[in-house]
Amino acid sequence: MPERRAFSDEEIEAAIQALSDPERLVEAQELVTRRAPQLQRILDEALAEADWFGSARDGELLGAAGRADPDERVDAMRNLLAEDTRVSMLIGVAVGYELARPLIDPTTEGRD
Repeated sequence: MPERRAFSDEEIEAAIQALSDPERLVEAQELVTRRAPQLQRILDEALAEADWFGSARDGELLGAAGRADPDERVDAMRNLLAEDTRVSMLIGVAVGYELARPLIDPTTEGRD
């Protein structure tokens, strides 16, 4: 059974740089758009499992929305949205990484 290959920092950086070409993502964006419901379910499950939108998060949201100063309220809401975006992106990347493994090498399906 083949081991999962570890990628060097240089390989990861080169792959990230390659993604800066907008044409590179067109096919992937089309594929993800067609599969969005299934991928959304996985994201929702991951966020729920981590209790990301639980009572603590609701308290943060209410605190941000309830700020008296409009500028502070907007800043607090922007920070919460940025945090949500970062977490969702991290989960999305992890899902994409794991999804790629069985697509690239179907013999790895179900193995760790």
